[in-house]
Amino acid sequence: MHIVASFFAGAFLCNSLPHLVAGLQGKGFPSPFAKPHGVGFSRPIVNFLWGAFNLVAGLVLLQYASISYGWNADFIAMLVGGVALGCFAALHFGKVMRERGEA
Repeated sequence: MHIVASFFAGAFLCNSLPHLVAGLQGKGFPSPFAKPHGVGFSRPIVNFLWGAFNLVAGLVLLQYASISYGWNADFIAMLVGGVALGCFAALHFGKVMRERGEA
């Protein structure tokens, strides 16, 4: 279970970044609460709160998994989770932005 928690910790922490940044900049950004989900833009406050939720969830999972820095299974699982979510987000949001003419 620690490996799974580590993977999702990395994914949640990675996902918190674009939502927190967009919210703090006062910009809209796709979120699960937009219409259509993940494509339409949510208000900045919604993105900030969603990013804060993801940050807290990632930190809680980090604490549960007791991840220590170094090349161990939990740390690698966290990195894989962050990279996997980051690649998905880059491809998905890149497509969304291109379709909106913003990229």
